[in-house]
Amino acid sequence: MDREFLIDLFADFGPVTIRKMFSGYGISADGVNFALSLRAGLFFRADETTIPDFEAEGSRPFQYQTRAKTVMVNSYWELPARLFDDSAELAQWARAALAAAQRAKVKKRPKAKKAAAKKTKPEKPVAKKRPARKTAKKAFGAVGKAKRARRSR
Repeated sequence: MDREFLIDLFADFGPVTIRKMFSGYGISADGVNFALSLRAGLFFRADETTIPDFEAEGSRPFQYQTRAKTVMVNSYWELPARLFDDSAELAQWARAALAAAQRAKVKKRPKAKKAAAKKTKPEKPVAKKRPARKTAKKAFGAVGKAKRARRSR
């Protein structure tokens, strides 16, 4: 799916931001990413509230292969194919996906506060740097010059 197709597809939903991501595009509204357009298809954000709707349509969660295993991403589900022809219903599903993404964002906030609290801990005092050692030439400048002068005689 190209960028223009996605813009037309979400016309009834409202303005969306489409950014290059992985092998396709990330689709967001109000600064929240709620959909992915990848080679494998179009995937909407889902949670415990919206997953039953996807299951009822026969959709599956996003998955990809690694060398060792198949990874299933349960937070993004494939958009039912019939919705590509019904822009009004697609807009409803997109609103539900945006709501799921916003709920997920709210759930993550407390963890972010803990991370911020760790950053505000007082840091360990940094050891003072010792002054650089003087070389024998600098420390005993006059004596060194005298020795060199005697040698050259």
